[in-house]
Amino acid sequence: MRDALARLNALGADAVGISPDAAAVQKKFSDKLALNFPLLSDSDHAAAEAYGVWGEKSLYGKRYFGVTRSAFLIDENGKMIAAWPKISPDETVPRVLAALTSPPS
Repeated sequence: MRDALARLNALGADAVGISPDAAAVQKKFSDKLALNFPLLSDSDHAAAEAYGVWGEKSLYGKRYFGVTRSAFLIDENGKMIAAWPKISPDETVPRVLAALTSPPS
């Protein structure tokens, strides 16, 4: 998203990241990667639950709760235009750009 932000902005879009990490952790991550868009802390995972991306996960047989990486395209009125659950970081920008440049259906 960082490297595509100028293209997104040219299409009238902005980027925001949200995770359950604390604000201090978000700041450190943002500084390390020189991110040019805001990262929001959802430490009570209210936003993740509202968007249906908070749930039980499994890694190497260990079960835990966490966020399923997802992307959402939301218009200026708050209407969700597109959603990509379980999207990889490599797919996010191409999918968002395609949605922004495709004619409305």
